[in-house]
Amino acid sequence: MKMMFASRCQQGMRDENQDRTGAELDDHKACFLVCDGVAGLPGGDIAAQLVRDTLLTQLQHSETFTPESTRAAIEHCQQVLIEAQGNNPNFSRMSTTLAALFIDREKQLAWWAHAGDSRVYHFRHGVLNQVTRDHSLAQQLREAGYENTGINSNLLYNALGVEPARPATFSEVITLADGDAFLVCSDGFWLNLTTHEMELALRMVNACEEWLTLMEQAVNRSVKSDNLSALAVWIGEPQEATLLYSQADAARFLPSRY
Repeated sequence: MKMMFASRCQQGMRDENQDRTGAELDDHKACFLVCDGVAGLPGGDIAAQLVRDTLLTQLQHSETFTPESTRAAIEHCQQVLIEAQGNNPNFSRMSTTLAALFIDREKQLAWWAHAGDSRVYHFRHGVLNQVTRDHSLAQQLREAGYENTGINSNLLYNALGVEPARPATFSEVITLADGDAFLVCSDGFWLNLTTHEMELALRMVNACEEWLTLMEQAVNRSVKSDNLSALAVWIGEPQEATLLYSQADAARFLPSRY
């Protein structure tokens, strides 16, 4: 099955960019991931890069590619990160979020994993089908029925490298369909876009590169302070899965002339 992807990683108004993106793909398998170093603790950039590099290396050298093998690879990343914390007292609490999409190209299956508030979105027929559930206090309060609490969305109860250590959350395995679209992104990206805006952008384009560019333009016109990173992945033929856009839809993304 045909597969295309595009990626972005840009610095916001932070002193440094602690986001890391990565992709590993061949004729048999693919992985797309985003790591976002947890703010407020030194070494977030190191943690993000270490987890990204370790996970991609594990996938390169693994003889199997299954949900079980990818789970073991992420557990290995966690262990490598903990060892690195112990080797450098200055970075003893460094940690990172992770969102990773795995695709078995031969069996046309997909699954994903996440820790923290970096997300994986799955769109089918131009609309949101599934999205990961943030490991954050803000998410817990929303699910309890509390809205607009003013709680800092960066308060996480799970990320790779935090104590106590918790496993990453894995999705169920799904069978891919022609035209499936995925977005793997950091919180700096999704916090500046509504799901509806993502869907509208998806219906306006003919390729994943255009989809990501359109969303990026919408984010750039909003007030953003965080770094933002995203990978867009498209399965099959985009032009057969997207809808013709209306002038009303286009107006939401076109810059004002006034």
